[in-house]
Amino acid sequence: MPRIFLHTGWCCAVCLFVAVALIGLTADLLTKHWAFQELGMSKPDDVHWVWQDIFGFQTTLNSGIAFGMFAGQTTILVALSLIFLVGITAYLLFWAWKSLFFTIILGMITAGICGNLYDRLGWHGLVYPEWHEMGGQPIYAVRDWILVMIGTFHWPNFNIADSLLVCSVILILLHGFLVKDGSPERQ
Repeated sequence: MPRIFLHTGWCCAVCLFVAVALIGLTADLLTKHWAFQELGMSKPDDVHWVWQDIFGFQTTLNSGIAFGMFAGQTTILVALSLIFLVGITAYLLFWAWKSLFFTIILGMITAGICGNLYDRLGWHGLVYPEWHEMGGQPIYAVRDWILVMIGTFHWPNFNIADSLLVCSVILILLHGFLVKDGSPERQ
């Protein structure tokens, strides 16, 4: 076994990565389950407002990625998710483990990918309701449930996995702008 894998820092980084990924994944799957169990499948105008016309809950399904791009391309999106997971694992095991920041970020990204991959594979077991045009068929789409309005603009519904992915990208960009030497060895 290569010496790098016996390094204490490497083992701690892997444990931290797994913990962050599992906490994020659990939060995502539990909140999606809660939302769809409690609210059911929302019709287009069904909104449960927490803060009227600003923030609420509305269950929706997204068979694509951000903003509905690549809708219905489940096989391609599953393949891309798996490729990204392999890349993240390789990056963590060989380089990023030296950085607490990147270890946590990779755990967040992994949680986001796995949460949405779980849905894309239909492992939630949901079927379209009878009132839907695809009534009775299994759902192979990501469950979204958080609704945010920006003025009159209805931001696309999202979930905890999406939030983890977006926050990770924002943190990586901020890190790139604020840290002069971003090499993991200098973290």
